[in-house]
Amino acid sequence: MRWRFLDSGPLDGAEQMALDAGLMDRARQTGEALLRVYAWSRPTLSFGRHESVRGRFVPEMLDRASVGAVRRPTGGRVLLHDREVTYSVTAPAPDNERLNESYQRINGMLMVAIARLGVRVAEAPASQPRRPGGAACFAEPAAGELVVDGRKLVGSAQLRERGALLQHGSILIDDDQPRIAELAAQPLTPALPAATLRECMGRVPAYNEVCDALRAALAAAEGEPLSLDCNEAAHFGAPHRDRFSSAEWTWRS
Repeated sequence: MRWRFLDSGPLDGAEQMALDAGLMDRARQTGEALLRVYAWSRPTLSFGRHESVRGRFVPEMLDRASVGAVRRPTGGRVLLHDREVTYSVTAPAPDNERLNESYQRINGMLMVAIARLGVRVAEAPASQPRRPGGAACFAEPAAGELVVDGRKLVGSAQLRERGALLQHGSILIDDDQPRIAELAAQPLTPALPAATLRECMGRVPAYNEVCDALRAALAAAEGEPLSLDCNEAAHFGAPHRDRFSSAEWTWRS
């Protein structure tokens, strides 16, 4: 399978989620896999696909705080995207490949990339979930998520749909997740302190440094990838923009 690489840089939440959804379409059409790296043009809450948020968060409160909101195509719980580097992998998903197989393969690439930054991570073991419905994504690591000394550094989620997969997640540079409780209209379960690249590296890495480490890890695993043109990516994302921009989708539950 041929791999591509794309650095999309900072865009708004609806555009980023539309690109992830559209690049699944591209994976179905071309049979190619893509590692994409991106950022957020302003702090943005993202809600899991089936997460209930009505009453827990209020659009007017977020507007006053200059925080955006978007609903992801993947599951999971609320995240605040700000001081982080976000990755996504879109690829064909053969029927005979199980979710945990592709998840572990992508995790392996992420672990190599983070090791290039001088940080050693491990996969969180399976445990009994303790998060109640009001908890945020980084409240505690789920099985297989990447941790440093038991604290989550990378939160990831995967969707498999109609022969394609999307796995995307946040690599924290700083821990902005406690701010979610300040933005909520109802009490949230306090999050455990997250691991961050700033803490682990003793400095704040540049976005491009993390981006280069991810591309180098992909090249080591799959061979040097071709770059994907931003205009081609935008072509695939365009049909999905209205859905992820709509209040009906974002606040539907």
